[in-house]
Amino acid sequence: MISLFRCVVLLHAGSGWMFYFVVTVQTAINTGVSIGTILLAADCLEIMYTSLSPHGPLKLYHFIIIVAVALAFLSQLPSFHSLRHINFASLLLSLGYTILVSAACIGAGLSKDAPVKDYSLSSSKSDQTFNAFLSISILASVYGNGILPEIQATLAPPAAGKMMKALVLCYSVIAFAFYLPSITGYWAFGSHVQSNVLKSIMPDSGQALAPTWLLGLAVVFVLLQLLAIGLVYSQVAYEIMEKNSADATRGKFSRRNVVPRLLLRTLYLAFCAFMAAMLPFFGDIVGVVGAVGFIPLDFVLPVVMYNIALAPPRRSPLYLANTAIMVVFSGVGVIGAFASIRKLVLDAGQFKLFSNNVVD
Repeated sequence: MISLFRCVVLLHAGSGWMFYFVVTVQTAINTGVSIGTILLAADCLEIMYTSLSPHGPLKLYHFIIIVAVALAFLSQLPSFHSLRHINFASLLLSLGYTILVSAACIGAGLSKDAPVKDYSLSSSKSDQTFNAFLSISILASVYGNGILPEIQATLAPPAAGKMMKALVLCYSVIAFAFYLPSITGYWAFGSHVQSNVLKSIMPDSGQALAPTWLLGLAVVFVLLQLLAIGLVYSQVAYEIMEKNSADATRGKFSRRNVVPRLLLRTLYLAFCAFMAAMLPFFGDIVGVVGAVGFIPLDFVLPVVMYNIALAPPRRSPLYLANTAIMVVFSGVGVIGAFASIRKLVLDAGQFKLFSNNVVD
């Protein structure tokens, strides 16, 4: 239903402020995802590098540059349609990574060298409260990944049937790919498990808690999958940037269209890479994206536009329920944004800009 009402937003608002609000929020979401993707992919490269050369000279920002250059090259695919095979490969890689990492966590938890499990929470009530809302924002980012299949499902009739099939598949994969490694990782390492669970399985000191071949294959899987995610989520920004720069009467690979496409896409990825290197706070970035992007776009805006477009009686249960959802999730979004930015500021105060470590 969300995608249908997002289309209602665009049709109802035309080129007014609501149209630009939706486009701005979705662009912010995609930019945040691109930054997080580059950061996590670089982190995986650094894991591989440090396991082979523990005292090597390369730093995190070197790997961020490598990932950004690779994405800049791959992003010259001119349209979202040309990414369909990469998108399918990303699905297979995601499932493979989930199985490998979850098996490694179970093995680590059962190992005689398993770390002491500590499931305690912060003793500060305020920290617990803010962390709870930060977690809600992160969950919103996780489940907000359904935006793409929702939009894609509305492109051809019958929209409702296609949308339901797309969402069932999407959320089935999300539940499997996110919850299985989260549960096994938390069971194996407790509350100190890192956002990139591979770092918990491969600690800085001591031996790895899983076979080398398994860890190497998992890193390769997630690295390739992250490149695919970066390509897919960047397409919205590319479409917006190239709306006025491209010439539809010329070929996709004509010099008139290739030059601005190469320049704009490279500059966009350079910006994302710079932000990833300057603020390597992966968990915080995900929280901010969820709070300021996914929560208003997926939980607040649809019910607002439902009330505007279909105008149910103001005292009807449906209108009141929609209003309650709007108020509750607006509050959750505001508090979540504050909690996410607070965590980002606290982490920034403990680490220098362009840190060599990704901060949870």
